[in-house]
Amino acid sequence: MTTSGRTVLVTGASAGIGVELAKLFAANGDRVVLAARREDRLKTLADELKASHGAEADAVKADLSTPDGVKALAIEVGRRGHIVDVLVNNAGFGLLGPFVKLSFDKQLEMIQVNVAAPTALAGLFLPGMLARGRGGILNVASLAAFQAGPEMAVYYATKAFLLSFSEALFEETRRSGVTVTALCPGPSPTEFGEVAGAQNANLFKLGVVSPADVAKAGFEGFQARKAIVIPGAMPKIAALSTRLVSRGLTRRLAHELQRGK
Repeated sequence: MTTSGRTVLVTGASAGIGVELAKLFAANGDRVVLAARREDRLKTLADELKASHGAEADAVKADLSTPDGVKALAIEVGRRGHIVDVLVNNAGFGLLGPFVKLSFDKQLEMIQVNVAAPTALAGLFLPGMLARGRGGILNVASLAAFQAGPEMAVYYATKAFLLSFSEALFEETRRSGVTVTALCPGPSPTEFGEVAGAQNANLFKLGVVSPADVAKAGFEGFQARKAIVIPGAMPKIAALSTRLVSRGLTRRLAHELQRGK
């Protein structure tokens, strides 16, 4: 095992891709700080990482749905003596349905969790990384970032922001020793589909990639200092197609895939 000596903060670490990313960083010899709302799951995962990899693992309960919750996470991480070398912005959720029929409050919460929280955490931890000349940020965006998404309008827009933000930071930091990667998975069998109410949509029947494979591609891409990582052959083709066909066609196709049962 290669010991890096880094401290890695993983948000949304209680399930799915976040769990798998935490396992990979722990196996690499990194110290991992696990953050999510479900503290019991975090503690179970921390114990597993300690037993399986001999990793240093710390569980921090966090709620990123408010600006105060984001600040509280950063304060608690510092209070426990952690200096974050790598930030994994994995926390996020989506909702399926027409914009006007979905809860407006939940959609605003989605913007907070998917956009404001990772932006704030980057603002809090990136300056230290740059001062030390090492580390980086792995933002879990989505294949949704490459186009508009009728029936998931706000979710797609949040991921488009995260991809654009990541690419810009990649360029700003490329000669600093720090790297920024956007991981853009397509459909994956995680709790995301259940929370979004999208588990029966046709979209989740095409080119599905497992959370473990998504995480592996993201981890390896981050280690290789790639700007964008798209796991799986079908998602790569889908992302390429958004450049080759009209935006009108791609958004109509997305509409059919997401409203179809």
